[in-house]
Amino acid sequence: MCLALFVMHTSVVIVNYRTASLTYDCLESLAKHVVGRSDVHVTLVDNLSGDDSVSQLQSAIDDRGWKSWVTLMPLDRNGGFAFGNNAAIREVLAADAERKPDYVWLLNPDTLVREGSLEKLIAYLEANPQCGLVGSRLEDPDGTPQRSAFRFPSLASEFDDGLRLGLVSKVLSSKTVAPPISNTAVKTGWVAGASMLVRREVFEDVGLLDDEYFMYYEETDFCRQASLVGWYCAYEPASRVVHLVGQASGVTIRNAVPKRRPQYWFDSRRRYFVKNHGAVYSGLVDVAWAVSYASWCVRSKLQGKPSYDPPKLLVDFVRNSVWMRGVTT
Repeated sequence: MCLALFVMHTSVVIVNYRTASLTYDCLESLAKHVVGRSDVHVTLVDNLSGDDSVSQLQSAIDDRGWKSWVTLMPLDRNGGFAFGNNAAIREVLAADAERKPDYVWLLNPDTLVREGSLEKLIAYLEANPQCGLVGSRLEDPDGTPQRSAFRFPSLASEFDDGLRLGLVSKVLSSKTVAPPISNTAVKTGWVAGASMLVRREVFEDVGLLDDEYFMYYEETDFCRQASLVGWYCAYEPASRVVHLVGQASGVTIRNAVPKRRPQYWFDSRRRYFVKNHGAVYSGLVDVAWAVSYASWCVRSKLQGKPSYDPPKLLVDFVRNSVWMRGVTT
């Protein structure tokens, strides 16, 4: 372990919403690597869970002797994922110069930190001064990697996502949002916010996360805003973090009957495209996805293919499109 890496101060931000047991396990995994260190501090935000999360987590912090490295921040309303992260980020960035962090590590409550995961992220940023954000390799508990480095969504990628036709997917492979998983560090458009280390200077240049996104697309948008002012984003697979997919949100749980997609997902998607590409382009994207997905639905019925999509997805999509809802969210 290279002790020279630890001269940089890192603020870890975790947002809990009714996932106290998952959050406790996340803290337990962090404790193995940060207890006794003065360069890492965790701000644990509770997004007005409305259950006994705050009392459970505060008791755990007290009983386990974690007060020196964990601060619990209960909020008085649930403004969403970006809102919860911003509450903590705003406070740590306002600290005096000696306590102001060099890095902010956004970490989901449904994660478990592997040995050296933070150090590998810091090492990458230290070696690449133009890189403003870097994400970990997210993986299943058995070590199977998950796709966690992405291209920015576009008209072509949305058309391919809806159509699901092998030949078209091959032609549009360079536009696919989720490229094949890389075993080496690479530049990328954006990384999953489940484990993303951000330079303090990126917040100074871009501002905080856009908390008009309740959940989903906030990290996509943030990475895009950073790229527009000259910071690139990278994926560092040497940093490994277990991600219990969908356990915190309940939306993308694998190997389970899919739930109807929530309203806030559609609101966030619409906001991302309108904010970054304008109303006309967003309308074209919506047409491309809806038409291609309708084609897939017909084809899958005729071919007897099973569907793993959320119920009423096409109806909900059309109802929430730019041409039905307008450009506001």
